[in-house]
Formats: sequence, C-alpha cells, structure tokens
Amino acid sequence: MEIRWVEAFIAVAEELHFGRAATRLRLAQSPLSQTIRKLEKELGVRLFDRNTRSVALTPAGQAFLPHAHRVFEELELGRQSTRAAAGEVYGTVSIGFSGALNHLTLPPLTRAVRQRYPQVTLSLAVRVVTRDGIEQLEQGSLDIALVGLPIAPSSVRTRLIGREPLGAALPVDHPLSGESAVDLADLAEDGFITAPAESGSSLQESTLRACVKAGFQPRVVQEIADPYMILTLVSAGVGVALMPSNVAGIMPSASVFVPLRDEPTFMDHALAWRPDNPSPVLHAVLEVAEEVLPTPRT
Repeated sequence: MEIRWVEAFIAVAEELHFGRAATRLRLAQSPLSQTIRKLEKELGVRLFDRNTRSVALTPAGQAFLPHAHRVFEELELGRQSTRAAAGEVYGTVSIGFSGALNHLTLPPLTRAVRQRYPQVTLSLAVRVVTRDGIEQLEQGSLDIALVGLPIAPSSVRTRLIGREPLGAALPVDHPLSGESAVDLADLAEDGFITAPAESGSSLQESTLRACVKAGFQPRVVQEIADPYMILTLVSAGVGVALMPSNVAGIMPSASVFVPLRDEPTFMDHALAWRPDNPSPVLHAVLEVAEEVLPTPRT
C-alpha cells in the first residue's frame, strides 16, 4: 500500500465526487479511479459505492477513513518532531474560545506565538463554550480550549490563567446604573439574560451560583450563547446579566458594568488541553502561554 493511495482515498471520501477529488489532487480523473481500484484490491474490499450520479462510502470505507486520517496525522507529527529536534517549530494549533470573555487572554497569547514562532499557524474557533471545548479536545478536533473552571471529570488537563469577580451588566437607564456598587439581591426582581442552561457554559453556572448565594433564583428572560450578544441585549433593555469584570472595558453603548458589594463569586478562566496530545507545536505554544498567561496567585 502506498501513501498516495491513502491520500487519494481521503480526497474521494471527503469530496464524494471523483471529479472534485481529482481537481483537489491535481490529477486526471482516470488515474485517480485506477488508484482507488488498486487500494480496494490491496484491502480486498470495496471502499465506495459509485454510479454515474453519485459516490458513497461503503461500510468498509467508513471504517477505513479514520485510520487513513490517522496515517497523515502521524506523518505530520513526524515531520514536526523532526524539525523541532533541529530547533524549528512549525505546524498548526487549533484554539477554541468563547469570544468576549477571552478578549484579555487570547490576544496576548496569539501575538506572542506569532512573534516567537512565525511558522506556526493558529486556527481559531469562536463561540466554543466550556463543555463544547472539553468535548472537542477529547475528540481531537481542538488542541487548546479557553474554558471556565471547574470542569467535570475528564482526561483533559487545565491550568488557571485568570480569576475575576462577577459584576452586574445593566442597561444605562436601570435605576441602579449610576451606583458605584450594588447588592446582587437588589436585582432579584429583574429579568436575567444568560447562556442556555444546556450549553455547558461556565458563565451560566457562575450566574446561577452567585444568585443562589444571594438568596434568589434568577428569572431568566433570554438565553443566548454568545457573551457579547448578552451584553448587546442588556444595552437594548431586555434584562440584566452577570459578567466577569474583564468586560467593563468593552460594554456596548447604553449599558454599564457595576461591581457587586456581596462576597465575590469568581469566574475562573483556564487553558485546557489533552496531555496525551503528542504535537510538539502544542507543547511549544503551551510554553509560551506559561510566560504570557501565568497562573495568578489565588
């Protein structure tokens, strides 16, 4: 079996069209078809059901596909390790983050990585809440996720990079918007905007924990996953929200951030990764993160 046969299989499996796969591989369609037949003969099974109108993976093809991907992942890791041993770091690291909640942590990390390792490509995935980030790390579709703590028991490793008290995001015409600080209990009659309960957002969990500690269950009037959209709805007068103090500098017009007087409920921000991920690029990025995003003293 030749590597180019596996590469041809992956192209057809992803495109499900021999013409598009041939274009992607810069081949004529006839040699591509011959390559697939050679691979099928080598394996002793049909990998595709094909006719003049459609191409589909057979059960055998579906079973072979993840192993084919793994062949190229291992080859790429081998290239990266070889060049890392020679002092050169290159490759791609995928990072998932939620958006507005990471505006103070993501930029210094990405800037430092680009300055230190110009041949490293950062693939950024936005609107990744904590539960999604952990699942994607476990599945291997992300290398690093910016998450909130605590997380459920997992094979994923985390390191604290920030700790911020929650405060109130209020519409500018709210009766308490001009105060220097408010008691959370004073917002018990307000409608709250939160992330959906089923989304696995640490912001939603922190909001519920703070309100219960203040003696009430929040009345949720709107659920939305994007943290900055929560702030936008606050500015539109839809309701109030609890947010970590880092949003104070990015509040939309017609909204304000007011600290809470209560015993603080903290939102803990962390980097998460899979410790068994062998990528030398990942470990280089984590080393940079230790410098620019050190663990705060708690």
